[in-house]
This record gives sequence, C-alpha cells and structure tokens, in this order.
Amino acid sequence: MSVIEITNLTKRYGNVLAVNDVSLSLEPDKIHGLLGRNGAGKTTLMQLLTGQDFASYGTISVFGAAPVENAHVLRQLCFIKESQKYPEDFRVKHVFRNAPLFFENWHAAFADQLIGEFRLPLNRRIKKLSRGQLSSLGVIVGLASRAPLTFFDEPYLGLDAVARQLFYDRLLEDFAEHPRTVILSTHLIDEVQNLLEHVVVIDQGRILVDSDAEELRGSATTIAGTARAVDEFTAGRTVISRQGLGSLAQATVSRLSAEDRAAAAAAGLDISPVSLQQLVVSLSGAAESASQADNAAQAARGSRGERTLQAERTVQAERTSQKGQDR
Repeated sequence: MSVIEITNLTKRYGNVLAVNDVSLSLEPDKIHGLLGRNGAGKTTLMQLLTGQDFASYGTISVFGAAPVENAHVLRQLCFIKESQKYPEDFRVKHVFRNAPLFFENWHAAFADQLIGEFRLPLNRRIKKLSRGQLSSLGVIVGLASRAPLTFFDEPYLGLDAVARQLFYDRLLEDFAEHPRTVILSTHLIDEVQNLLEHVVVIDQGRILVDSDAEELRGSATTIAGTARAVDEFTAGRTVISRQGLGSLAQATVSRLSAEDRAAAAAAGLDISPVSLQQLVVSLSGAAESASQADNAAQAARGSRGERTLQAERTVQAERTSQKGQDR
C-alpha cells in the first residue's frame, strides 16, 4: 500500500498554476527525492501533502485519508522547512522540551547526540541563532522525531559542507535502524543522489520524472565529438539536450544498448555517464524549451486570429460603406 496517493492534483494562486495536474504514488519506508529548480512547485506540493493548504482540484490520500484537519494523519507527520517558525521568546531548549508533545516517536537520546554533534547552544534564544544554527535545529527535530512520514524542505541549506554531510550520514544510519518514509526536497542534487531510492522531478508544477533512482541513473548517456558525428548518431534517437561549440558538440540521449555504444565508439564519439544532477538540468531545460515553444505557437495563432478578425471587420466595414453609397 502506498503511503501517499495523489490524483490530478492542482493548486492555483490567482493566475499562478503552482501545481499542475499531478498524479503520484509513493511507497512507504523509502527515501524519496523531490527535485527541481527553485519555484518549481516543491514546497507547494509538500504543503498540500501535510494539510497546510487546500487543493484547487484533485485528491490527496496520506496514510489512506485526506490530511487536512485530520489529527490521525497529522500526528504521523513531521514537516521541516527552510524558514521554520518558532515562538518569539523560545530558546533552543524549549523546542526540544516540547517536541515529545508533537511527535509520539520522539527519541530524546538521539536528539541529545545530534545536539552535541551539531554544536547547538541550548540556552540561546531562537531569534539569536545564525542561519546555520537554525538549520541544525530543524534537521535535529526532523531526525529525532522518527515520524512515520518526514518531510525535509531544504532546511539544511544554511549548513556548511561538513554539517550537511553529518546530516546525510545520520539520516542514512538512523533510517537503516528505524525505517520510515522520508521526502527530501532539494536542488543540491549531487550531494543527495546516493541517498535516494526514488526520484520525483517537478518543473513548472508538472511531474517530469517519477522513477526508481537506480533505473534513472542509467537512463541517459552523454556523447561528444564533432558536430557532424553527433548529429548523425543522434538522428532518429531521443535527444534530451544538445550543446555545440564551433565544430564540436555533445548531446544527452536516452538509454543506449551495447550495440548503440559500440556504434558510437566506432563513430569516434566519447561516451560518458550522466549524473543525476546533469539529467535533471537537461530534462528541466528541455521542458522549459518545449513550454516556450508552445507559448510562442499559441501567441502566433492568437496573432493570426486577431489579424483575420481585423481583416473581416475591415471587409464588413467596406461592404457597409458601399451599401450606404448605393442607397
């Protein structure tokens, strides 16, 4: 049974379509990556999944029920955001003192361990914390909550490289001992790609990729060489992206068979694997180009329609004028 089921989910803010007809199913006890550019719709989607906003259209099921104002569902969730808010007069120790009231699986000993490793000052007021310390506070709460469904919406962006690696290590270690469903939203894809078991890529509110991470890693290949050789090899193939410089070019193409690789090598082309980040960038760029092409085509059709309508009006006006003169 899936822990999350979404069907035709749409969210509008005025004229902005933040989530666009999304259908998605996420299995339990996996680390899922929700990847995409800033503004792609990741945070909006997580707010809908955690019952913090209402959908404009479509259905959401979390643990078999709608999450909005559902205490049974909400007590099983932990949602850690980059801009997490706390009461103005709270100190760090107050957050950890109150955490067991919200998370029934809260593990105080694990929290204490993490507090020491992240060097978080317990007596400091929240409003006096640095951005890195605020990020540390968020990831500690998210990890020590051991909630059955935990969302991390890029709360670790304020951490330095050492602290981010500490977060990734502790997440993997604790997940192995206490499996639960984790949704990790980020655009730091290279850093998290080895954590992920399942990948969802969102762009302009639409799902571009919904795939097993291992399968996705082998789904594309980059070939490089002379522009002529690249174009001849890619003719008739699915090209995700292409870049050229003078007489040289490289292209990212969908999965190649052993025979395809042999043919590429025989054509003098260099073959290299595509990282998850490169693939996401290529797919997002291709989607944006397609969207721009669609918008341009719609604008052209609208312009032609307007010119046709104007011409019809002119002809009608001329006929009316002629009839007046005949009379």
